[in-house]
Amino acid sequence: MSTISLSHKGAIAVLTVTNEAKLNALTTAMLVSLDDHLTQIDRSANTRAVIVTGAGAKAFCCGADIAEWGALSPAEFARDWVRNGHRIFDRLARLSKPTIGALNGHAFGGGLELAAACDIRVMTPDATLALPEAKVGIVPGWSGTQRLMRLLPEAVAKEMALFGRRISAERAMSIGFAADVAQDVLGVAIQIASDLADVSPRSNEITKAMIHGAVGEDRSAAIEALGAAAAGASADRNEGVDAFLTKRSPKFTGQ
Repeated sequence: MSTISLSHKGAIAVLTVTNEAKLNALTTAMLVSLDDHLTQIDRSANTRAVIVTGAGAKAFCCGADIAEWGALSPAEFARDWVRNGHRIFDRLARLSKPTIGALNGHAFGGGLELAAACDIRVMTPDATLALPEAKVGIVPGWSGTQRLMRLLPEAVAKEMALFGRRISAERAMSIGFAADVAQDVLGVAIQIASDLADVSPRSNEITKAMIHGAVGEDRSAAIEALGAAAAGASADRNEGVDAFLTKRSPKFTGQ
């Protein structure tokens, strides 16, 4: 079975990448499922946090299923596989709710890019990170040379992408990519997410948008969303809508 399932632990949504026979490699159907789940999560007022993890104990996600993209033409590969996967990972990265990657095993290629799309990450002691795309004649395509560059030192990213070296969980934590290293990553992630019960969800949403604006994660949308929220909370907005609906001239007060 290959799927990305959605379950809930109270106010915490848990997305589980499941394709254990192929170390949780991602297929087209799994990407579609992830996209659908993100739509549901984003619209849920009851969801306070999101955890992304993998099935089993061997891998979080070892990238894209070569059997899925190997037969595609160059145009199909670039247009459909790369662009669509990039769009869906961007949706995860820009989700309004805090996200935690619970890396229960290795995260390679697209799996590392999936982890990078989360706000923070927790790794098992034996988990490693890698960008092995060059070994099969391709390049990172789901933000491995873009978003990941904001999370890792340039030299470390080059070490993985150009020289094929793996990064240990201990080293990932030492450079800030991992927030914690623990055997029970899902348990730790749930505990971290549970702490959000004492945090204002609206404040978190606004703060996340502000941080994204600062680091360049969809900066234009972040700026416009913050502006729209401020304008939407004004008396002028209410007056403008009412005036339009009642077909009269608005009387703005600047409040």
